Amino acid sequence: MSDERPLHEGPATFSEVFAQREYRAVLSATTLSWIGDYIAKAAVTVLVYRETDSVALSAAAFAVSYLPWLIGGPLLSTVADRCRYRAVMVNSDLLRMVLIALVAIPHLPVWAILALLFTTTLANPPAQAARSALMPVILTGDKLVVGLSLNSSVGQAAQVTGYLLGAAIATASPTAALLVNAASFGASALLVRLGVRDHARVNTGEPRTSLLRETGAGFRIVFGTPVLRSIAVLVFCSMLFSIVPEGLAGAWAGERSGAGVGAAATQAVIMAAAPVGFILGGLIIGRAVRPTRRVALIRPFAVLAPLVLVPALFDPPPGVVALLVAVCGFSVAGLLPVANGLFVRALPDGYRARAFGVMATGMQVIQGFAVIVTGLLAERFSIPGVVGLWSAAGVLLMLVVVARWPSAAAFDAAIAAAKAPGARPRGEMSTTAGTGATGSATPTATAAGTGATGRATPAGDEGPLAGRRAAAGGTATL
Repeated sequence: MSDERPLHEGPATFSEVFAQREYRAVLSATTLSWIGDYIAKAAVTVLVYRETDSVALSAAAFAVSYLPWLIGGPLLSTVADRCRYRAVMVNSDLLRMVLIALVAIPHLPVWAILALLFTTTLANPPAQAARSALMPVILTGDKLVVGLSLNSSVGQAAQVTGYLLGAAIATASPTAALLVNAASFGASALLVRLGVRDHARVNTGEPRTSLLRETGAGFRIVFGTPVLRSIAVLVFCSMLFSIVPEGLAGAWAGERSGAGVGAAATQAVIMAAAPVGFILGGLIIGRAVRPTRRVALIRPFAVLAPLVLVPALFDPPPGVVALLVAVCGFSVAGLLPVANGLFVRALPDGYRARAFGVMATGMQVIQGFAVIVTGLLAERFSIPGVVGLWSAAGVLLMLVVVARWPSAAAFDAAIAAAKAPGARPRGEMSTTAGTGATGSATPTATAAGTGATGRATPAGDEGPLAGRRAAAGGTATL
């Protein structure tokens, strides 16, 4: 049933979204696997440290979850466009269940633990890409935006819950924590298998080529389409600045500990503030604000996200820092699900998974780059000064980005073009015959133009944006 309600109508409700049986199954399965995954991350770091007494190897065990995205995220995500989404999700969960259970075997050598963890995380990109591509199939119209906001908020809550449970369980028994993670993947596979229909694989109308060529097509779709490129730039820039307080929280807490505030408590307050703000922003903006207003708020929130961190220059106390970080998280939650919804609705079926891979990998790289660079700067300058000036530069950059943001009409044209029979992303038009596209592209969709005959020409784009935490080693929320 369609939910393409006019933008001037009120937003979709939570009850309307939860009324969709398939969405309930996907959200429940995803939440289980998220919580289990965070429990395992906490457990693995403890396990490796106990086995080796090496901080570096313990950190490597945590960081290995990033590697598949960095070295093969787009390539692995493309697999999801070649298969039925349910099959990809179920098989990925079953593979991860078996491999994590093997990690729990007592007294494994560290090299075997790291190898198994790396192999396990290879299943993350296709699983997350399949889920992302499935969302606009099971939720339509404004239900999709509200559903994505719920995904984002639940992902934040799962991160906090998983780390807390993981730290508690792993202290007593890392093996038990790993087995909990394995069980969560098994339960996730069962929920998806029983609760999600086996939707047919989308046929793009193009002959299948190699994974490398189709992966390259994903990059051309995202960066060769003006609309999608605008969204990608906005999202990447917001990640470039919003992640910095969390990335420097440990060192920031160490600097403040001499002022009478425990370093551990300070770090916890700063790091918890971002997900709390993100949860509140996702729920409030997604539910209480009308669709047209949500779209209009993308630009103000994009500027507010770095702007609110500029007062860090004055070295405020930890409570104030946490408040600033929470408002930043609220702002990111106000823009990300809305941009995400526009992005996926403006993409033709059959291209979303590979575009998701491009976006998720980009977010991983951008956030890692931001933390590394600001960390190096903080070696020579004060952390408050680095955060404040980095954020001030972010305000200037965001002002340029939002000044080039496409119009509402461009978004509408792109979404309509993506629904046209046989629609293909504009970035791929050079390889296919078709009539010229005259429509203008906008940020979050590729505008397919109409030819002289009035027939919609191929031009769409795929692009499940990965949720903010995906880049932080967390969840992809598309």
